[in-house]
Amino acid sequence: MFEYTLVHWVTFLSAAVLLNLSPGPDIAFILGQTLRSGRQHGFAAMFGIWTGAALHVALAAVGLSAILATSALAFSIVKWVGAAYLIWLGVRMLLSPGDQFVSSEKVGSIRIPSIYRQGVFVSALNPKVAIFFLAFLPQFVVTGAGPAWAQLLLHGSLIIVVAAFIEPPLVIVGARLGAFLKKNPRVGLWMDRSLGALFVALGARLATSTR
Repeated sequence: MFEYTLVHWVTFLSAAVLLNLSPGPDIAFILGQTLRSGRQHGFAAMFGIWTGAALHVALAAVGLSAILATSALAFSIVKWVGAAYLIWLGVRMLLSPGDQFVSSEKVGSIRIPSIYRQGVFVSALNPKVAIFFLAFLPQFVVTGAGPAWAQLLLHGSLIIVVAAFIEPPLVIVGARLGAFLKKNPRVGLWMDRSLGALFVALGARLATSTR
């Protein structure tokens, strides 16, 4: 079981690295929370994103993601909920007093479990992720290498493993940048507004997306 060629692994891992490096709501959320609240909150956001991704992998493995690919109604419902959530996060940043990067007292008031849950929602409520996994993972299913669902689960899990090598350094760098922003109120205000605008834009893009 799970016998693959070297070419198979090189192709898959290269694609997985490019996937994790591509900008999107996941990376934006992780970096945004890191910059605003520090390393611990950044890691909480990262683990939340991974949990949401793991849910998509599990759904793809059992075939439930096919519902989103074939049902316009199901896709629209999840899409609009996800878009509304991203826009809500963005509007909160835009309407904030602009001291998220400056006041260290507020960091403790933002509970880590709350950030984790937000990360789960950001990832899980993005139907494009589910459809991507459904379209991407089957390309690496090899006849005779094991049950299809097991191969899908293996490759989907490895995408998250690859993320474990890429995203933690981003959190560490982001935490250092966040410390710098706390000493520069104007830059912090600009970053707060920029991140809010980014989330609104990502939500709008998701809302206008099609299957």
